[in-house]
Amino acid sequence: MNSMIKAGLLAVSMIAGGATLAAAQETIRFAVTDIDGLEALQTEMGPFKDVFEKVSGLKVELFAVSGRTVAVEAMAADQVDFVLTGPAEYVVFNARLQAVPVVTWNRPDYFSSVAVLDSSPAQTVADLKGQKISFGEIGSTSQHLAPATLLAEAGLVYGTDYEPVFLKRNVAMEAMISGEIAAIGLNQTHIMQIGEKFPDQKLRVLVNGPELPNDILLASPTVKPEVVDIVRKTFAEHGDELLAAVVSQEANAKFIGGGFTPDVTDADYDQTRKMYENVGVTEFSEFLE
Repeated sequence: MNSMIKAGLLAVSMIAGGATLAAAQETIRFAVTDIDGLEALQTEMGPFKDVFEKVSGLKVELFAVSGRTVAVEAMAADQVDFVLTGPAEYVVFNARLQAVPVVTWNRPDYFSSVAVLDSSPAQTVADLKGQKISFGEIGSTSQHLAPATLLAEAGLVYGTDYEPVFLKRNVAMEAMISGEIAAIGLNQTHIMQIGEKFPDQKLRVLVNGPELPNDILLASPTVKPEVVDIVRKTFAEHGDELLAAVVSQEANAKFIGGGFTPDVTDADYDQTRKMYENVGVTEFSEFLE
């Protein structure tokens, strides 16, 4: 091989290596839609940030948002690069901004239920027809869309065969005890929390749903593909270390026993789009309010 060819190959190698190094030295701006405020974000995601920077070579700037609407607007304004959010929120990010799915953050026992008091006369979901049913946060996958889907699959049309209301968990439980509502749509974690808060009351589950699509780290479409690849590869190769850092904070207990799935695709969230349709939504560009 002559010296000119060698020099050319060396130049190509240096360019490729330089591109990788440049990507690895970038700072990525990272937000979480369900953590409110910078102080909480630094506390809950600080250990993850430290480990991620160490194993990826990327620098992470934690970007505080006050909810999903602020997060999508921040991404639209090119103020944030990566957002950790729920499945219902991902659908909106994707519809509005063509956000790229990067890796799922998996939650064990992540499914929804429709529950009544043990003393309730209702024995099946069909028995809730004509009643008031409380959901949690409007637009939430596990507290609203999935329980409403369980009702739809039992033949109850949203807003027609029952009246949906939106109450905080403890308020909803009190309302059910007083007879103001007949049932609650919620997830497994919330059932356990209610049991701790109301030890003298017992919930009876009428129906459990399947495992739900997981939380997801998504990327702005403006992020360089090589940076997205580095992030995805980091989760694939260092998942155990990253998960240990995440769950070292009590606020992230929902991820204990979970993990990360880097081969996620947009089609994995078609189930969530179907849930939106079950509450009458066919356009996915706006969050439910």
